[in-house]
Amino acid sequence: MPTIKLDDAEYDFDALTDAQKKLIAELKKIEERIKEKNNMVAILTKAKRAYIADLKQEMISSKAGLDLFD
Repeated sequence: MPTIKLDDAEYDFDALTDAQKKLIAELKKIEERIKEKNNMVAILTKAKRAYIADLKQEMISSKAGLDLFD
């Protein structure tokens, strides 16, 4: 029998009401959306770092008067 752990208590999933099961399903959806958003933050952070690196290269090249990174 599957159980649900909430705080420090465990509950038999089959003994839950339909309303409780629906709330659990909604919580799972929210957790999945949070995971997706966290993944998107990681991707955007990586892109931001790449743009910053490109900007630094451009600024150094511009200051030197030639392209040092091509």
